[in-house]
Amino acid sequence: MKRMFIEYFFNLPILTIILIIYLVIINIVTFFYFGFDKLKSRKQERRVSEKKLWTLCLLGGSVGGLAGMKYFRHKTKKISFQAILVIIIALQIGGIFALINSLS
Repeated sequence: MKRMFIEYFFNLPILTIILIIYLVIINIVTFFYFGFDKLKSRKQERRVSEKKLWTLCLLGGSVGGLAGMKYFRHKTKKISFQAILVIIIALQIGGIFALINSLS
């Protein structure tokens, strides 16, 4: 099964492989940025800016951002932060649907 997946993955078009690798990396980075910001807040040190967290989500790290929020219990009570994140996710979903419609 594992070998079949690896063969399938490497038979995808190169741009698809690059996109998948990029999305995995940006989501991992975003997840850990949320954790890093939570650690900084506990130590009362200078924090990661919300703008940076939103930018990471906008660049494709929304899943990692949501996972980081839930896992680290970070930014879960700040409605203004969550509202911007919802807008980012809505824009991404809209972009995906627009891309799919343009390809068909």
